[in-house]
Amino acid sequence: MSLYRSLVLTVARQPWVERLVRKSPLMAPLVARFVAGESLEEALALAQALASRGFATTLDLLGEDVTAPTEAAAVTEAYAELLQTIARCGLDATISVKPTHLGLRIDPTLAHLNLERLARLAQRLGGRVEVDMEDSSTTRPTLELFADLHQIYGDHLQIALQAYLYRSERDVETAIERGWRVRLVKGAYAEPSTVAYPTKAAVDAAYRRHLEALLEYGQFVAIATHDEAILRVARGFARRIGVGPEKYEFQMLYGVRRDLQEELQRAGEPVRIYVPFGQHWYPYFTRRLAERPANLLFVLRQVLRPA
Repeated sequence: MSLYRSLVLTVARQPWVERLVRKSPLMAPLVARFVAGESLEEALALAQALASRGFATTLDLLGEDVTAPTEAAAVTEAYAELLQTIARCGLDATISVKPTHLGLRIDPTLAHLNLERLARLAQRLGGRVEVDMEDSSTTRPTLELFADLHQIYGDHLQIALQAYLYRSERDVETAIERGWRVRLVKGAYAEPSTVAYPTKAAVDAAYRRHLEALLEYGQFVAIATHDEAILRVARGFARRIGVGPEKYEFQMLYGVRRDLQEELQRAGEPVRIYVPFGQHWYPYFTRRLAERPANLLFVLRQVLRPA
């Protein structure tokens, strides 16, 4: 993990920093740059606005690591309502879920039941559930959960794989062999060098390897990055091997590199915007700041700007 990312995440974990960010009126518009809002209504309004501009979306109710089955049940119910609303509104939208938000750390069987409920509903409605990745301690159980349910629900499920993990070499091979839809990300959690590539150059190289393998041999790959060099590689490689939107789409985060989102869309590329919302936005917000110095500089400029 880079020194910059480590420093930002370490500072962000301090309770007084979180209190400051949550309570300061100066921070509200900055959080709104990356988070759609705290309510389902706010997220849907943004998704509909993006749809009117030609963007597909993925909606993510922020949160993770619930500690009681009742919490996991409430999250699952909220996601079920979201799937039904997406279908009712006719939106080109998926949902993204974190297994620990569905109870994985409490009991893997509980998470299995909750995710299966959502997968079954997505199948009935013609939707899709994107299963997100969290820190490396959950990678194996998440993949086991996904693999089991994918046998039943197929392309109504999609899995995220993190390029910065060493194990993703074999996980990509498994995804290709089993015909999984994959959302390929670099990875945003603080991981030790024993499990993850420690440098940006190594992570970028791994991402490109996995991307090319998934484009050429995989079922479908969502190319989730804002890295312009990798975007050029992806578009060039797809053209060389003759694959189009039936095999890939670009996924980008709400509020990050809007210029690239528009540029890709104008070029005729399929673009899906990841739209996070909910009350538990702080960990997500700090990970966005830790990913790119430009994001933190944007925040600091706004805070320090004269009134």
